Amino acid sequence: MYSWHWQNWQGLPYLTCSLLEDWPHGFFTQKFWSRPPETELTKVLHEGASGYRLKQVHGNTVLTPGEISTQLQHLPQDGEEKSTWALADGLMSEQPLQAVWVASADCTPVLIADSHTGNVAAVHAGWRGTAAKIVPQAIYRLLTNGSKLVDLRIAMGPAIAGEVYQVSNQTALKVGASIFAYEEEEAMIHALQVLKEPPVLHDEQPGHVRLDVRRINYLQMEMMGISGEQIANAPYCTYQTPEHFFSYRRDNFKKVQWSGIVSIVTNN
Repeated sequence: MYSWHWQNWQGLPYLTCSLLEDWPHGFFTQKFWSRPPETELTKVLHEGASGYRLKQVHGNTVLTPGEISTQLQHLPQDGEEKSTWALADGLMSEQPLQAVWVASADCTPVLIADSHTGNVAAVHAGWRGTAAKIVPQAIYRLLTNGSKLVDLRIAMGPAIAGEVYQVSNQTALKVGASIFAYEEEEAMIHALQVLKEPPVLHDEQPGHVRLDVRRINYLQMEMMGISGEQIANAPYCTYQTPEHFFSYRRDNFKKVQWSGIVSIVTNN
């Protein structure tokens, strides 16, 4: 339904989605990994925007740029060295020309935009954040700031695909509990496996399954009343696309790619 396009900046590729074409945005590849998002990558998207990033902790906290300053003032300081970034996994704009950024390797980067207010959010959704419903939390925060569900446009970027993401049954249970209320392991796994486009697939190793984190996030949004027409899912797996993306599961080292979006002024 929605198309994904490779863009080029100084010979380096990054990915955009037609669903978010009204907002400067990008799912950047590993080629950009050493470039600071809050300054250099923000300028790739919009010369006049201010950039914001976080120290991600696999939780479900979503902050605004104003809240970043407040949190940093209250964080414990290590000697004379002040903390550089606030601790959270989602950022939401408060005004136009704010670029919000998240980092990911195999976790799902989610960019959200509001066609009425022009506000945006960027979310880092690994399995832990997904279990804690970080994407719904970001959406709730947008709603409290004047958004309506029908106006949201959501793109989930490159992440590890379910077909290659082996996890323990216990991990699948924690994530599955975000959409189902089964307490028994067997009942939960079965319920997840029989869904249309199931988020959990069989694995040969006992006590393990394959988990599609993006599909769980999709189902969470669907349960909130967001239609499939409002959601786009990137056709790229970080694990299976080494020419473009880092994968911690594949390479076992911590490097990331950045995803960001800039809030805009609307005519509404």
